[in-house]
Amino acid sequence: TVTTTTQAESIGDVLERSQRKRLDELSQPATDATRAARVRASFERLLVALDVRTKVELRVVAAPVIAETLLGRVVIANQALADVSEGERLFVLAHELAHTMHGHWDQLGSLYKRHIPGEVKQEQTDAVAGARGREASAQAHDHELQADAFALRALERLNYGVDEAMAAFLRNGVQHDTATHPGTRKLFVLMLLRPPRSTRYMTLFPCTSLFRSRAARAATR
Repeated sequence: TVTTTTQAESIGDVLERSQRKRLDELSQPATDATRAARVRASFERLLVALDVRTKVELRVVAAPVIAETLLGRVVIANQALADVSEGERLFVLAHELAHTMHGHWDQLGSLYKRHIPGEVKQEQTDAVAGARGREASAQAHDHELQADAFALRALERLNYGVDEAMAAFLRNGVQHDTATHPGTRKLFVLMLLRPPRSTRYMTLFPCTSLFRSRAARAATR
C-alpha cells in the first residue's frame, strides 16, 4: 500500500521510509546469545561457501518474524532458527540472502518508479493502483521462486537434500498463494517434478541423486 504525506516525496522515498519503519519494528535484539551465535555461524558458512561479496548485514532478533530481507541489504533472522536443523536453517538464510544478491529491492523500486514517476500524489497512485498491484505481485512471486532456486543450489553445494527445504516450507503449515508469495503446494510441485524446457526456473528441479531424497520420494506416493 502506498501512502502519501504532506511533504513532497518520490516513490523511492516512500518505499525507503516504509522499509526503515519495518526494520525499526523488527530490530528487537536476540535474547539468547547462544542461539543467536548459532544462526550467525550458519550465515557465515553460507557467505564463505557461496563466495558472497555483496554487502549484506545479518540481524538476529527476537521479533515476531522468521526471516525477512529489508532495504536490499539487511537480513532479519529470528533467533528461533537456531532450534531447527542446520540444513533447514541454511535454506531459510540462503533464501533471504538471494534477495540481496539478485537485487530484488532495486527491481521493486524500478517497478514502482515506472508507475509513479516524480512526486507521489494521491490521484496518481490511485489511477495506477490496479496495474501496479498486478505487476508488483507477479514480480514478487518471481523473486520468491528465484530465491528458492538459489537456496536449493546452496543446499546442494553444502551437501544437503531437498527434504530440508520441505521442512522449512511446512514448518508453518500449508500456505495458499498470497499477493507476494506462491503457495506451498505450488512450490512442492516445482521442486518434485521436472519442468518443461520453457520454464524459467529449471534450477528449482535439481535432477542429481542428492535431491532425489527420501522426503521427495515419500511426497509423491
